[in-house]
Amino acid sequence: MATLSVCLYCILQTTALLVVANGAPLLANKMLDNRWSYPVDSRLKLRDGRPLLGSTKTWRGVFAAVLFTSLAGSLNGIGYLTGALFGLLAMTGDLLASFIKRRMSRAESSRARGLDTVPESLLPIVLLKGPLTLDILDIFLIVGIFFLIEEWGSPVLYRLHIRKRPY
Repeated sequence: MATLSVCLYCILQTTALLVVANGAPLLANKMLDNRWSYPVDSRLKLRDGRPLLGSTKTWRGVFAAVLFTSLAGSLNGIGYLTGALFGLLAMTGDLLASFIKRRMSRAESSRARGLDTVPESLLPIVLLKGPLTLDILDIFLIVGIFFLIEEWGSPVLYRLHIRKRPY
């Protein structure tokens, strides 16, 4: 009979990568203001009249996430390539969530509990579970922890004037 075990170090390591990947675009925005903030969707609107992703999803943010998770991956022992891929996959999940939110007629940067955290956390950890040495229980725990970090951390970042909205 197979047993499930939890790798505490793996959970902390992966959660840290998620925080870096999702925090890097916020910090880049705070530090650079509007410089180099070209939208990923090139301001494309679909037949429904809504943007493909929205102007807050920028190449600068994607680049910042990939760069900083690459550095974090190198520092925490998983390697810079795995870190970079983790950041790219996290941003892909974030872009997917934005696409879905636009199709749901949600405004840019609006809150959609769960949709705001699950794709950007689940995509990289499921696809990189091998190099991150995660099992199914670790994955569920990481997604839950990241959800709570976002829920509790966003109001703090808002008060520190890093986020524009308290969620």
